[in-house]
Amino acid sequence: MIRFIFTAAAFAVPAFAHAQALEVQPVTNNVWAIVGEKEQRNPENLANNATFGLVLTSQGAVLIDPGGSWKGAEALQAAIRTVTDQPVIYVINSGGQDHRWLGNSYWQAQGATVIASEAAVDDQRTRGSLQLTALSSLLGDALEGTEPSYADVTFADEYILEFGDLTIEIKHPGPAHTPGDSFVWVPSYDTVFTGDIVYVERILGIGDQSSIAHWPAAFEAIESTGAANVVPGHGQATTMQQARADTYDYLMNLRSKIGTLIDTDRDIMDAPKVDQSAFGYLEQFEALAGRNAQTAYQQMEWE
Repeated sequence: MIRFIFTAAAFAVPAFAHAQALEVQPVTNNVWAIVGEKEQRNPENLANNATFGLVLTSQGAVLIDPGGSWKGAEALQAAIRTVTDQPVIYVINSGGQDHRWLGNSYWQAQGATVIASEAAVDDQRTRGSLQLTALSSLLGDALEGTEPSYADVTFADEYILEFGDLTIEIKHPGPAHTPGDSFVWVPSYDTVFTGDIVYVERILGIGDQSSIAHWPAAFEAIESTGAANVVPGHGQATTMQQARADTYDYLMNLRSKIGTLIDTDRDIMDAPKVDQSAFGYLEQFEALAGRNAQTAYQQMEWE
């Protein structure tokens, strides 16, 4: 598979001359994954530590997720320009994490229309201030220009975008990593963009905003598309088989192990000790596995 590596410095754009590489990965005809690094947010990656999606149509481009900051959105724009001169007409927010929406204002200033689930917008409004406070510490001056801006078009469960020569299905299957997570299904290209419902190559994160009870069902909704091409929320474009192994199997293993812990009246302090070693190959495993287990325990003891 051919891959293009974009670095902002190569384009001599001062606003993000220090940005880390965004890998522009061809997926299929007219479809790309724009792959950011899998580490923490920092001034170099501009909160673009995630995977984004690009679809070209006869009438313009559709971007799945806008970047984690104004400058992060600028970096995405420059990456897009390495493969097309088409304008971005629609931007889809796949959820409530910062890199799924805090670049909205940049794209709206370019004339794009932003689409998101109602639950995602509610989550963005609820957590936006905390996200900006955290990013201020993590990004410093690189956060300059970033302001909260919400979707122009919202939907409850499903939105069908007829654009150019494509039908694009945007579906909110329920809470997963965040309350408003959605996936984007493009049948003509046999490709699904999963947002934070799917992580590959690195361990997923279970936070207070997540739902370990409903996340597996959200994955199953994605799997039901039968898509040949999966563009995850984190990691390289992949297959459904790998998506299941790195996300669904991880979640089900953790649910099983924590369920047994609760059933045997063990304490939350025992949660980080449950056996997750089968997933030790995932990046950031040591940093996140124990925390995931404790959060899962907190949620599951009330199921």
